[in-house]
Amino acid sequence: MKVILNQDVYNLGEEGDVCDVARGYARNYLLPKKLAVAFNNANKAVFESRKAIIDKKKDDKRKAAMSLKEKIEDLTLTIPMSAGDSGKLFGAVTSSTVAEALAKEGVEIERKKIEVPSNHIKMVGNYAIRIKLYENETADLKLLIESDRKSTKEKPEAVPAPEKKKVSAEEEKAEVQETPAEEAPAESED
Repeated sequence: MKVILNQDVYNLGEEGDVCDVARGYARNYLLPKKLAVAFNNANKAVFESRKAIIDKKKDDKRKAAMSLKEKIEDLTLTIPMSAGDSGKLFGAVTSSTVAEALAKEGVEIERKKIEVPSNHIKMVGNYAIRIKLYENETADLKLLIESDRKSTKEKPEAVPAPEKKKVSAEEEKAEVQETPAEEAPAESED
């Protein structure tokens, strides 16, 4: 079934594109959500009249994608994670984790557009993450996964020992005499 898209639909097309989709997909998803309209001469004429507006929107999206690409490629993202001594993470870094960290940096990206190698990262280290932008444009993000705990090889700070009170020799003898001696076991009379 042919439809004309009212909005951009991920993995299908952009606003104004004519797409050939399965009847059930069109009837049960695209048409009820008003993401698309049926392809006919009346609807085709409506989209032809809106062509200039749609082309301007696409051009604006291309420009925004290029500026976003520059911003992402200049950025080195550092994510602290709990890890063992061998560098293996207690958990995993996924596209959702990267999307949240990017949001903290002021870059809003859908997690579906973030390609993490093998879908998750389980070790500390440097990684290159590919992010899909508009059309076929992609950006490469430099990602550093660090352990959030300090290495056990580092020496902990020295804690000063509690100071002992200086005791004179006479006071020491007096303390020894005051402490009771061990009592000898009582002898039983048989």
